[in-house]
Amino acid sequence: MLPLRTQVRRLPRLLAGLILFGIGIAMNVLGDFGLPSWDVFHQGLSERTPISIGMAVILIGAVVLIALLILREPIGIGTILNVLVIGAVMDLVLAVIDPPAHTAARVAYTMGGPLVVAVASGLYLGVRLGPGPRDGLMTAMARRGITVWKARFAVEVVVLVAGFLMGGTIGWGTIWFLVIIGPAVQISLRWLSVPWDPDEPRVQVLKGVDR
Repeated sequence: MLPLRTQVRRLPRLLAGLILFGIGIAMNVLGDFGLPSWDVFHQGLSERTPISIGMAVILIGAVVLIALLILREPIGIGTILNVLVIGAVMDLVLAVIDPPAHTAARVAYTMGGPLVVAVASGLYLGVRLGPGPRDGLMTAMARRGITVWKARFAVEVVVLVAGFLMGGTIGWGTIWFLVIIGPAVQISLRWLSVPWDPDEPRVQVLKGVDR
């Protein structure tokens, strides 16, 4: 656990990253050419229930957070704010910006969304104030004998298929997000991570979309 003074100092970067993350995912929703796997699931859930996609992000995040607490996985202020902020920002963006009518604008939203998410991840992950609840779930699986890549693959395939069956959008944007996000986040982390404090525990950060 980092000292409270260090956490407070890093909080603005954390919040900026989470807000930007919500904007980036909302851009993919507006583009409507396909969402990343977890958001296919969130969108599908919103299609089948009265809740918005942002509220689906919050509710699923809260469920996963409770699971992490039961499993006694480490969480931080970043984990909790992840649950609260990203979905709320998505709903706000989608409420004030109408889906674009022109294909070129939709393509721009879809192409740019993962890049915005990558910068957001550099800000958010780079302060090391706790994993996103969904990546925390994968880490919990890894601690119980499943390699991280197998855990990530299994979870994301399940939510992708479930979301698609509920009406979530899969398309070339889904593939584009998958291809570009890893390298883009890695570059972003290199440039945007805060320096390590001398007494800070060296924790490993997953080089993907930490949700």
